[in-house]
Amino acid sequence: MGVVDDAPPLHSAAIDICILNGEVSIEPAWREPATVSIFASQGTWDQALAIVPPPLFQSFSAWQIRNPAFTITGEPLAIAQCRAFLECLIERWHIKASTADAKSLSLESITGRYHRVAGPQGRNADIFVETAGQGQPLLCLHTAGADSRQYHGVMSGLATVSSYKTIAFDMPAHGRSMPTDDWDGEDYRLDQASYVAWCVEVIKQVICQPVTLLGCSMGAAIALAIAAQHPDLVTAVIALEAPVRPRGRRNAYLTHGQVNAGWHTSAYVRGLMSPLSPLAYRRRAAWIYAQGGPGVYDGDLQFYSDEFDGEAIAKAIDGRHTPVVLMTGHYDFSATVADAKALAGWIAHSRVVEMPELGHFPMTENPGALLAYLVPELERLEKATTPLRRKTHV
Repeated sequence: MGVVDDAPPLHSAAIDICILNGEVSIEPAWREPATVSIFASQGTWDQALAIVPPPLFQSFSAWQIRNPAFTITGEPLAIAQCRAFLECLIERWHIKASTADAKSLSLESITGRYHRVAGPQGRNADIFVETAGQGQPLLCLHTAGADSRQYHGVMSGLATVSSYKTIAFDMPAHGRSMPTDDWDGEDYRLDQASYVAWCVEVIKQVICQPVTLLGCSMGAAIALAIAAQHPDLVTAVIALEAPVRPRGRRNAYLTHGQVNAGWHTSAYVRGLMSPLSPLAYRRRAAWIYAQGGPGVYDGDLQFYSDEFDGEAIAKAIDGRHTPVVLMTGHYDFSATVADAKALAGWIAHSRVVEMPELGHFPMTENPGALLAYLVPELERLEKATTPLRRKTHV
């Protein structure tokens, strides 16, 4: 790691972070090439090492993927193998950034059980579904490679302050839901048609009435798709961290034999969160991802990164019939505020809510901060959608 002069490739100062047999040391820069090299100007390092770094300066993945002020070199395999260490290292630099401690989550208001669901193409699965609270159904859709545990903080919080019954389920092959009955060991792959179908069948067979959808990332993408294709099943949509076209999220190292998938995938998660969010919550978010089934995250990205087209979906939504709120954190370099504003431009009467202190997983990394934005939006939507609600079961 080093500081570059105004005239690269010369550098004025550099150090090596050396790892040998689990021991970490800092040495003067060696003459031998480093496994991974990171160089930036002094001004760039000042922002990256600040107690509260600005967006795009908070993590190694932000530096590598979205911040042109950094020059990062190394073999792609080596970078993938080092990602978890580098993310944890930079996370430690910003350990004082969070201004709030993680409150102990009380999950006693959440109940869970399995539901037998007949899915698309004759596939059946036992779907694990969690609920909390009473009132109009709010269906929470998890992100790629994760499960409904992401919403535990929101579900327990809303159970006491809202008139919604929050519901969240694990997609087949995620979390506590096993693969479909006919699974024969083939690679997991997700496409938009089957994803929409699974969500629709859960609404029809388990919830039995139209829902407000609350989805994040991949869950936000499919929430918009459901609203476009099945408006009769959706009273409103709250899309957290919704993308336009999130291309490039897949790479060869998500399922590489020389890369620990749990460490690598959870490292990406660490890089997408805000340094202002409580570290204990961020660790929970990463832990959920570290437990994903083999290839499940990559399989979800076949839909989310390769197939989803937010422009086409947004233009098919009737915002006068189905109100849409797009909520996005400033520290999310994957689905940005610019994405949210673009989507809002294609959906009549939609709203954009910016969350400056949050990242890509607001419901998990800082549920209390998200609730401060979410509860007023739910109250507003409840007033707006009450005359439109269907009284009959679907």
